[in-house]
Amino acid sequence: MGAQWKKAGKMEASNKKGAVITKIVRELQVAARMGGPDPDGNPRLRRALDAARLAACSRDTVERAIKKGSGQLEGDAIEECTYEGFAPHQVGVIVECQTDNRTRTAGEMRVLFKSHGGQMGESGSVSWMFDRVGLVEAVAPDGMKDAEEEAIEAGANDVEQGEGSTYYFYGAIEDIETIKTGLSSRKWKITSAEPSYKAKNKTELTPEQRKEVEEFLGELDEFEDSSRVYVTL
Repeated sequence: MGAQWKKAGKMEASNKKGAVITKIVRELQVAARMGGPDPDGNPRLRRALDAARLAACSRDTVERAIKKGSGQLEGDAIEECTYEGFAPHQVGVIVECQTDNRTRTAGEMRVLFKSHGGQMGESGSVSWMFDRVGLVEAVAPDGMKDAEEEAIEAGANDVEQGEGSTYYFYGAIEDIETIKTGLSSRKWKITSAEPSYKAKNKTELTPEQRKEVEEFLGELDEFEDSSRVYVTL
């Protein structure tokens, strides 16, 4: 899909639920720290709350995360950091992380890249291979006939089909809420809506090469501090 990489079945696997909730809690903290605890004036927090509802996070967990992020409760400060590099076979990778220890996270990221024959690069070494976009992921309603027409009606610039009836709608970051509202009004089920990276060109791989790269991406995705992984696939 050339955007955020997700391991097949990750959200459905019961043994992964704890890791998913941990990442959502960190996102809630970061969103509240950066934009305040009121979701009405904080689009990023609204999106994090939507993710929390989809993952069935408890109300207490959500409230504590927001209070920690906004400074109403004591706790380790969660920071955002971004790493760039190449997976095997020169596949471009951007990893967004949320951590309470940048030094530890950077060291562990280097080990992950190196152990799979990849290479972690400097800032800007890979990001030029991507466009910064708004991404709305949604499940099509029954009877949907033309995804491209739906994208135009919702205000998106582009659309790609994912697995099954899942589609990815792209537009400007400032148009995320407009696209989300437009799709919802047309009976689409929104599963996520957030700023993203979209590869300008996709790296072509053989099936064997792709399997090797996906093993590496799976480890990046499962790394506790990673929140999003973007690739040129």
